[in-house]
Amino acid sequence: MMLQERTQETAAGAALVAQTNEYLTFRLGREEYGIEILKVQEIRGWEQPTTLANAPDFIKGVINLRGTIVPVVDMRVKFALGEARYDQFTVVIILNVSGRVVGMVVDSVSDVVRLGPEQVRAAPDFSASFDTRYITGLAAVEDRMLILVDIEKLMTSADMGLVEAAVH
Repeated sequence: MMLQERTQETAAGAALVAQTNEYLTFRLGREEYGIEILKVQEIRGWEQPTTLANAPDFIKGVINLRGTIVPVVDMRVKFALGEARYDQFTVVIILNVSGRVVGMVVDSVSDVVRLGPEQVRAAPDFSASFDTRYITGLAAVEDRMLILVDIEKLMTSADMGLVEAAVH
């Protein structure tokens, strides 16, 4: 009987680990955000992209990443979080979303955290005053609050115009 109980505990523990997700955390202003680590291809220091004429304000331009032309989106501008400053802490997170490579400018990268489903809370409903369709939830990690972003949904949204949404 004890062996069966231990086997059930091990199976339950394995199921919990399988549900645990890792998130890359980054800062935009005073807020800290998290995106699924599996969407991240690499992290690069800030370099001035080549500007594109008639591009929306939040698209800073494009960079050449080993032969791939990568659009670069400034998330501070996209989320209307004040004027963007580019310094030694500014980084570009290179993402792979829907088979397309996209760069995302953030103020700084913090760390990678592992979150279980019990740590993630649903985003509160703000009605029409705030767009929460790209927020998958909120998580408390030690003394920090993380805003978890569905980066695939955000980058493939029609208002971004970067990646065509996958057809299902």
